[in-house]
Amino acid sequence: MTRATGNNQIGNRVEYLGFDHVHFWVGNSFQAAAYYISRFGFEPYAYRGLETGSRKVMTQVVRQNNIVFAFSSPLEPGNTEFHRHLMRHGDGVKDVAFRVTDCFTLFENAVRAGAVAIKPPKVEETAEGICITATIQAFDSDTWHTFVERTKYRGPFLPGFKRFEESDPQVNLTRPPELQFIDHCVFNQPEGCMEKVVNWYVNTLGFHRFWSVDDKQIHTEYSSLRSVVVSDFHERVKIPVNEPAEGRRKSQIQEFVEYYDGPGIQHIALNTSDIATSVATLRQRGVSFIRVPVTYYEEKKQLLGLSTTSIREALDDLQSKGILLDFDDVGYLLQIFTKPLQDRPTFFIEIIQRNLHSGFGVGNFKSLFQAIEQEQALRGNL
Repeated sequence: MTRATGNNQIGNRVEYLGFDHVHFWVGNSFQAAAYYISRFGFEPYAYRGLETGSRKVMTQVVRQNNIVFAFSSPLEPGNTEFHRHLMRHGDGVKDVAFRVTDCFTLFENAVRAGAVAIKPPKVEETAEGICITATIQAFDSDTWHTFVERTKYRGPFLPGFKRFEESDPQVNLTRPPELQFIDHCVFNQPEGCMEKVVNWYVNTLGFHRFWSVDDKQIHTEYSSLRSVVVSDFHERVKIPVNEPAEGRRKSQIQEFVEYYDGPGIQHIALNTSDIATSVATLRQRGVSFIRVPVTYYEEKKQLLGLSTTSIREALDDLQSKGILLDFDDVGYLLQIFTKPLQDRPTFFIEIIQRNLHSGFGVGNFKSLFQAIEQEQALRGNL
């Protein structure tokens, strides 16, 4: 494992403030939004559609604390852009948007460095303030990155959207899971593409290499991966870029690439300050999680006994909930992964809690891969 920092920046005066939202393109935005409301405890936030003057696309937006997901579907049969995307990739993440302090500068510098422009900067002034957005293509993929400058905007989501005035009764089925913010978004690539994508983030968006592992560190009997995490200067936005490494059988990364038909966002990690309570609540709501072998917890007990690190949570409680633990001499993290959330095995959610630990669970990767391989075998994809 390698953790790195750097100063190859667009400029410290232009900042990434964090993830603004994640935008999914789906076959039915109503049903997708309702799923995340009922299963993950999101609340209806805003919408845009026929009633608001949007004739081509319906978008439903849900929110939980600082996490915002938008789901868009085509309204017209002839919307070839949407239909081609859905036919090729299925439901999936189209756009990972960043909140920024200077949309114009970031966009201009990115395009000057070779980024493909999707939408040039657009200034929208309403009674609720000013919002500026611009969109680029994420390297050579169907995924986009939108820069959102909303320091002077106080409206719901983005201009053109109307706030939901009524709540959904599903919200109060159980107590909220209290997921707080997007911790990171994982960008899977075909084998041989990872370094090109990492260099694109460094050279085009001013990110730096934050953390990395290779197939010598992360492997099972059957499969392995390589991963480099890129991050902005202030390390508010983190994007692990993964690629499969050659193994005896098909890795989960290769499975994703084949079913998504190319590179894309495989999973999103949502941060919580109390993962035990969050997971218990999510299970009550019907969310299913990956389970690692029992031997995993026996090994963790032995390793903790040899470490100076102490954890507040009881390991037996973590085991009963299926929560994974990784630690070093400074702190620890807790994490758990859902099973795929749609028909194609191309998207899932990670729940993560950090306690003075900035890693990504390298100590859990082998056991996690083994658990995922069991699921792949059931799908006939191992």
